[in-house]
Amino acid sequence: MMSSSLCLRLYLPLRPVFSVRDSRAPERPVRPKGWMSTPTSCLGGHSALSLPPAAGGRSSSDAVHFRRTLAPDGGSPAAHAANVRNPTGLRTSCVPPRWARANGRRRVLWASGSAAAVLSLRLRFPVSVRSVCSTVICRPRVLVLAARKGMPKKDSDADIDEGLYSRQLYVLGHEAMKHLQTSSVLVSGLRGLGVEIAKNIILAGVKAVTLHDQGTAQWADLSSQFYLREEDVGKNRAEVSQPRLAELNSYVPVSTYTGALVEDFLSGFQVVVLSNTPLEEQLQVGAFCHSHGIKLVVADTRGLFGQLFCDFGEEMILTDSNGEQPLSAMVSMVTKDSPGVVTCLDEARHGFESGDFVSFTEVQGMNELNGTCPMQIKVLGPYTFSICDTSSFSDYTYGGIVSQVKVPKKISFKSLPASLAEPDFVVTDFAKTSRPAQLHIGFQALHQFCAQHGRSPRPRNEEDAAELVTLAQTVNAQALLAVQQDNLDEELIRELAYVAAGDLAPVNAFIGGLAAQEVMKACSGKFMPVMQWLYFDALECLPEDKEALTEDKCLPCQNRYDGQVAVFGSDLQEKLGRQNYLLVGAGAIGCELLKNFAMIGLGCGERGAVTVTDMDAIEKSNLNRQFLFRPWDVTKLKSDTAAAAVRQLNPHIRVMSRQDRVGPDTEHIYDDDFFQNLDGVANALDSVDARMYVDRRCVFYRKPLLESGTLGTKGNVQVVIPFLTESYSSSQDPPEKTIPICTLKNFPNAVEHTLQWARDEFEGLFKQPAENVNQYLIPAPVTPLIPDRDSKFMERTLRLAGTQPLEVLEAVQRSLVLQRPHTWADCVTWACHHWHTQYSSNIQQLLHNFPPDQLTSSGAPFWSGPKRCPHPLTFDINNSLHLDYVMAAANLFAQTYGLLGSRDRADVAILLQSVKVPEFTPKAGIKIHVSDQELQNADASFDDTRLQELKAMLPSPETLPGFKMYPINFEKDDDSNFHMDFIVAASNLRAENYNIPPADRHKSKLVAGNIIPAIATTTAAIVGLVCLELYKVVQGHQQLQSYKNSFINLALPFFSFSEPLAAPRHQYNNQEWTLWDRFEVQGMQPNGEEMTLRQFLSYFKREHKLEITMLSQGVSMLYSFFMPATKLKQRLDQPMTEIVSRVSKRKLGQHMRALVLEICCNNESGEDVEVPYVRYTIY
Repeated sequence: MMSSSLCLRLYLPLRPVFSVRDSRAPERPVRPKGWMSTPTSCLGGHSALSLPPAAGGRSSSDAVHFRRTLAPDGGSPAAHAANVRNPTGLRTSCVPPRWARANGRRRVLWASGSAAAVLSLRLRFPVSVRSVCSTVICRPRVLVLAARKGMPKKDSDADIDEGLYSRQLYVLGHEAMKHLQTSSVLVSGLRGLGVEIAKNIILAGVKAVTLHDQGTAQWADLSSQFYLREEDVGKNRAEVSQPRLAELNSYVPVSTYTGALVEDFLSGFQVVVLSNTPLEEQLQVGAFCHSHGIKLVVADTRGLFGQLFCDFGEEMILTDSNGEQPLSAMVSMVTKDSPGVVTCLDEARHGFESGDFVSFTEVQGMNELNGTCPMQIKVLGPYTFSICDTSSFSDYTYGGIVSQVKVPKKISFKSLPASLAEPDFVVTDFAKTSRPAQLHIGFQALHQFCAQHGRSPRPRNEEDAAELVTLAQTVNAQALLAVQQDNLDEELIRELAYVAAGDLAPVNAFIGGLAAQEVMKACSGKFMPVMQWLYFDALECLPEDKEALTEDKCLPCQNRYDGQVAVFGSDLQEKLGRQNYLLVGAGAIGCELLKNFAMIGLGCGERGAVTVTDMDAIEKSNLNRQFLFRPWDVTKLKSDTAAAAVRQLNPHIRVMSRQDRVGPDTEHIYDDDFFQNLDGVANALDSVDARMYVDRRCVFYRKPLLESGTLGTKGNVQVVIPFLTESYSSSQDPPEKTIPICTLKNFPNAVEHTLQWARDEFEGLFKQPAENVNQYLIPAPVTPLIPDRDSKFMERTLRLAGTQPLEVLEAVQRSLVLQRPHTWADCVTWACHHWHTQYSSNIQQLLHNFPPDQLTSSGAPFWSGPKRCPHPLTFDINNSLHLDYVMAAANLFAQTYGLLGSRDRADVAILLQSVKVPEFTPKAGIKIHVSDQELQNADASFDDTRLQELKAMLPSPETLPGFKMYPINFEKDDDSNFHMDFIVAASNLRAENYNIPPADRHKSKLVAGNIIPAIATTTAAIVGLVCLELYKVVQGHQQLQSYKNSFINLALPFFSFSEPLAAPRHQYNNQEWTLWDRFEVQGMQPNGEEMTLRQFLSYFKREHKLEITMLSQGVSMLYSFFMPATKLKQRLDQPMTEIVSRVSKRKLGQHMRALVLEICCNNESGEDVEVPYVRYTIY
């Protein structure tokens, strides 16, 4: 496959239709019967087929940190609906914090059915220059672009562009992605909801999308239809949107259709999506689709209400209901019984659920279990489950691995007419369990109202609201008894009438994200569909003072915000325009937030502004989710490009872009003035540390913070409100589960272990030694501010703990003396020798220390349970994996020395034939540690005799003038740099040593690159929920129950909404305080002199009846009761800022107007009390 930086576009002018056939003159194409030439209005200017350009560069992590809530007893999520916490920092707060969170950067806790499971969880466009032969032919009012060679293949064997779809592939998998690429989708209705759905499924990479709309753009559409401009009012929505949607993904042809939805037309699609469609048309299309095996998704939004319906036919094959990686566990016992009981090792819970199917491998003794068909289990406990009748099987001796097997199953859907009469609901909010049935009646009544009047109920109009209630009562009376409501919620129906004319971007984003995910489920058979109705409302967004909204304030003004004013009135629109917000991050969530900000008018007024900052550049893998970017934007800065793109969506938005990291080193940029002028902050970050820093700044400046994050189909939102809720940092995550060192070094039992080992190898061979050599040869200068700190490499190294000094110096000696290459052939020799060391010699030594028949002190086999007995490999020049390793290792090794490598495999094979590898003989007296505790004890008893010898043998830096090495930073997304080649080969060779199934390149990149799976649908839905909370923040809601933290998992599907946790309350001296409170101390005295330490201590004793026992600023201890008397005497009469500068050994920046001081205090009774921090104002 060729890579090319060429961006090729074919422009088809507005002339009689023709084909481009090589360089010959145009000729009339052959058209099917009944087809005609394309009218110029159908093309709307030019039609461009874009081939993506080449792109390279480094990919930033999409890492997301999740915090999740689980029912502690493993019960139903519905029984524990509370408060789930957000990725990258997620929380679900429906449960007590002690079990409410898990660090999701590497793993995530999630709710599935009735049990909790633990899931362990980081460009280039391949373009061949082809002759593009494209014909434009047109049926009446239908645009078809048929590319003979320029378009990607769309059959089942079509290649998947892993560079573009990499993050989505880790969510869906290759098989599901292939199904997407063979599915044509119709999206009918191109208002705000329809364009959101179309955007998401085009980004997903379906075969083709056809846009259908017979209506023209209205002013109210501009409040959420982000691909309409003000000059588009009066034009067909589908035709205007088509070229803008087509830019999202060059692999997906996007066409338009403006005729009626006749049966012949519908029969050409695998999935039909109806958005904002009259019920009568829904029923007609739904009946046809159900009878012809066409999958149907119906979506509708009305102001703060949303509706979703799915019909995927009478027999749909569901291949994977949740998308999680199959679980596995190690077996410790299997009984001979009916049924047999399997006991797993107690290192971790097995995580299975009753009804799961499992298979067995490597069971010793009871061999009948190995290789059998998947069998269903019944869970008996966290470490046990029952299987089939094993009474006639052989006796179990030891070992075995049990693995979950995902067995396809059939699910059936009722047609729309049948389901309308007898609905099944997915609950989105467990605090509103009665709402779906009520809204099911309400939406039917609303359709009747619209059919009778040709419009929606007028905003806040009492007459229309009363009529809708009457219609709803009639619908309810005619409904089947199973659906009929004993007490129709007339107030809810009235609220539906009040807002039905509204069109809100955040609601469209949420429902549109869900609907697009259902389309993908329909195409792929992956993830559990919505069965079959889903209703949603966000009435908490309305003003807490309901009397504030009147019909007059909600009247349309013929501007782009009419759809929003219809719900919230004109007052909120003015407030939104005046807001000044900081958006930290312009990735997937950042792009979606900017889009929603532009649609709702945030920062679009004269005094408003949105500042977006992101230091990263755009990469190819971003394009699948970060929809503001295009292929020609690759390598450009994200923040600048996103800001420019969002101005196209709404030219009134006052957005400023920056490239500065928000952190301690930029506090002179994001200083007191900057934060004090903000109205709020929205995070779109991929790092827990960065989130916690922004959270601390928001607490300090008392600004609201909107937190969100995603991980595959999971997402979470947390809202932080000053003086009302807890902060993001209020609770700590449990520590991440790490792999024991001895498991990595000697006893791996899973491919994740071998991949981590390979990553460690990469760092230990190609990065750390080169860095250490450079530091050894060029010592860092002494730091002026810290004159007493030794900065020499050798002295710093000797201060390291345990055996680290020895390991570092041995690596330096190898790099400078023992293994320093001078030619390419030397590098090949080194790679061959290292192969033998790692995959043969070290394994032989391990088996010498622990033979295959070794027994433990208790008489059990040593090589059992998690310890897999390895075997050494024999190097084979004809084995492609062996040669892959040598090629990658030799090239990387050469690179660290600045030597030229080679890609000629035949040449390397010839060089290998002359490499002599001495025969290895295991040595006696070599200690191999079985546990990390043994390793720690060995570190403690380290003898430094060898260390002194190494120091003496190292060459002096003066003897190597000008020599330097070149450390290599791991980069997973450049397939030409040998990095992933080395990881895959190194890991799979080690897996072969231990008889562990290998991992392909795709999975290897996921684990070794710490890739966070991501998909556009989840991002859209989560950001929609964020912006619903934004409405409340801007209005100044003061009731805790008005706000909603949320957690969603679109794969299940599962939704949890709950009020945030209140800020914890503390007391000292009968004074109550929370994290939002602090002591305010004015450092400058009335006499113009700054407060001294003595005066500071006296102030607290006098004003607050507190005796300070310790005082610190950051990591600097300024005062303590146990401080030596001489030092205390010296500091007591010094100004506070002078003490801070001296102790921290750094000058205070001019931007710093206040210090944050932490104090420990005793009350008047001498008891230690917890108190707030101190804000010490300097100026």
